[in-house]
Formats: sequence, structure tokens, C-alpha cells
Amino acid sequence: MSIESKLAFLQETKAANAQTKAYQRLQLLFDEGTFVEIDSFTKSGDGRAEAAAGFGSVDGCPVYAFAQNSDVEGGAMSKAQAAKICKVYELAEKTGAPVVGIYDSIGARLNESCEMLAAYGDVMLKANNLSGVVPQIAVIAGPCLGASSMIAAAADVVIMSEDGQFALQTNGEGGDLKEASESGLVHLTAKDDKEAVAKARELITLLPSNNLSGAPITDFADSAAETDGESGASIIAAVMDQDSFIEFQAGFGAGFITGLAKLGGNTVGVVASEEKTADGKACEKAARLVRFCDAFAIPVITFVNAESFCCIKAACKLTNAYAEATTAKISVITGEAYGAVYMALAGAAAGVDVAYAWPTASISALNPTTAAVMLWSDKLKGSSNPTADRANLIAEYKDQEACPFKAAGDGFVQDVIEPSETRLKLYAALDMLAGKRVTRLPKKHANNL
Repeated sequence: MSIESKLAFLQETKAANAQTKAYQRLQLLFDEGTFVEIDSFTKSGDGRAEAAAGFGSVDGCPVYAFAQNSDVEGGAMSKAQAAKICKVYELAEKTGAPVVGIYDSIGARLNESCEMLAAYGDVMLKANNLSGVVPQIAVIAGPCLGASSMIAAAADVVIMSEDGQFALQTNGEGGDLKEASESGLVHLTAKDDKEAVAKARELITLLPSNNLSGAPITDFADSAAETDGESGASIIAAVMDQDSFIEFQAGFGAGFITGLAKLGGNTVGVVASEEKTADGKACEKAARLVRFCDAFAIPVITFVNAESFCCIKAACKLTNAYAEATTAKISVITGEAYGAVYMALAGAAAGVDVAYAWPTASISALNPTTAAVMLWSDKLKGSSNPTADRANLIAEYKDQEACPFKAAGDGFVQDVIEPSETRLKLYAALDMLAGKRVTRLPKKHANNL
């Protein structure tokens, strides 16, 4: 083959590849003109490659990515594709850059049989070993089935489009967007692959490149929103930078709202109570957010307004997530914080660095409804109207024993602040905690997950 023929073949191959969904999605992900492909001729058989991979920049940040090519054999996983994806992880490990995986594959190449066990295993090992070292984002743009779903689910953030299918089974049943969202598998949803990739770009601008670098500090605008003081969503909107909050797992664990936001241009993780009782799913969601933030030294801000947990194991996991986290942790008690809720989210058990309370806060070892009757029952003796007197007794207990000023006086919160000054107080605390360092006893990991 002559030089001219080789050049012509190269140009034809590039032109053909550019028409596939995989290449188009990678071009959408990276800044214009920055995508550099790696192992472009690595493939199975004589056809085109079943996946495209390479590196480029996203808003100036170096990023590695791969995209399965559903236009070729349905994007079926092969030894060649697995080797290409492993190369992406290896380079990301060496350079400390985020990894974005765009999944769109019908499964594995059956003709490669048991060899695929090793191929999938290699990718899983790379992905899991790199977890907590560099941010990993999975975009489910089409089918993501079987072993591929396990790899995608291990990512820090999973974004799924309406065209996606996310299931462990490979029979084509289940795994639609609604099911994946309600099961907590998906952090963000999108109407199509373009929106999903755009959300991946947005996330990268919020996150540090790796566990040793800091998140980018950006320009910001103060929020103009007002809060009702009850809804976690309204508190977040009023306190964080304007339009900066990205909610995670909105369709799962409604007891907490979690996500990433900006405060004074700094990236923070946010956990906010949305229901008075936090169930197991809510605790699981909050624990996941805290661990993610801790892995990359992203401060965690918690807005507490809950009376109780309802699942021992999930509450234990949440408490452990806070206790093990060495990143900056700031809590604001906006409403109720009783017993285990206070301890797990704002107290010593959580290792919180700074805890504030609003004047509306109610802090007590027991729910005042129970504590007042148990401790002050003698005041109800001989009552002519026990129902009304009981309500008054509970209100009195709240005012005297569960008030935030008593909690502040006893050292359970550092200050009682006005809702309007919350943003300023949080920003000052973040600035003070920027150099936080914690030394822990040497161990491999906790064992209460």
C-alpha cells in the first residue's frame, strides 16, 4: 500500500468514525478541538472499533473518557474494548484526572465466551481501585446491562438519559429511567444523551481533578431566594450561591435532599432534612454523599430538621459516614434535632467542626413530646383538662429545656444565629476550616457498612 493509499485510508477511517454516536458524544464532552483519541485502531475483527477513548479538556480541566460505540456490533464489550477502557483508567491514575464513561452497549461478545470474564474483571478492578482517587462519572446513554452495569454503578456520579437502560439482567427487561431513579442507582437524569453529557461537563467544573487537589473556585452571585425555614429545598436555595445547587438522587430517599452546590464560589456538599423521619433510603443517600465529598475533601454542610430515624442499620451507616469523614463538616440546626438525629448529624458522634442553631431550633435528648410527660408528669396530676395541659407542658419543655440558647450555653452548638446571616456564617466557617488536618488511627477501613 502506497503512502497516498495509507493517508487516504486514514482519512476515510477518521471520517467514518466521526459519524458514530460514540465520537459525537465525546466531541460534546470535550472543549472544541481538544479531544485526542488513543488506541484508535484497537478493535475486534475487521470492522470499526466498538468503543472510542481518549483525553481532552473540559472547561480547561484535563479529562479522560471512553464511549461505547453502539453503531458497531451494538457496542458489545470485547477483549479489545476492555483493554482500551483499561488504558483510560491507567492514564487517569498516572496523571490524576477525572474519568467519564459513556455507556451504550447490548452486552458482551458471546463468541469470546469465558475470555470476557477476565476482560470485565480487569475493567472492574481498575475502576474500583481508582475510586476515591479521581472523580468518575458514568453516563448511561443507551443499554448498560450485565457486568457493565456493575462498572457504571461504581462511579461517583451516574447520569442517565431517557433512552438508557440500566439493569443487571441481560434479557432486556426492566432498568428504565424511572426504575433506576427510584432504586437510587441514578444521581442525575436527562432527556437525551446530549443533556446527559452537558451535565457531566457541569459536574467536572465543580469537582477537583483528584483527591490531592482542590475544587475550582468560581465567580458567584448571592442568592435572591427566600426560605420558609421548613423546606430543605428552600433553605438550600436561599443560602447557597444563586442557581448553583445540583441535586443528587432526587427520586430516592425523600427524607434528605443531597447534592453539590457553591458557597462563595467554593464547592460544597449539602445534606438537608426534608421530612421529620429519615428512612433507610434517605440515610443511605446522605451517607453516599458524605463519603463522596470526603474522598475529595469537599466540605459538607448539613441542615438539620428531623425528629428521628426509622432504620437502625441505615442510621448506623450514616453516623459512620460522618464520623469517618475528615473533610470540613458544618451543621445548622434549623428545626428539630432530637436524640440520635442530633448525635449523627450535628453532635460529637458526627465529629462536626462547627454547629449553629437557628432561634427556631429545638434540641433535646428525647423528643419533647415524650420528655415532658416522662420528666414532668407530676405537673399533670389533678388536671381538669389533661389534653390541653399536656400540650402546654410540652410547649413549656420546648421553651425551657429544648431551646437553642440552652443548647448553646451547654456547648452543644457554637452559636445561635439568625437565618438571614447563615450564608455569611457558613462562608466564614469554611474559610477558617480550609486548612483542616486530621490524624486517625491506622486501619484499612471501618466494618459497619
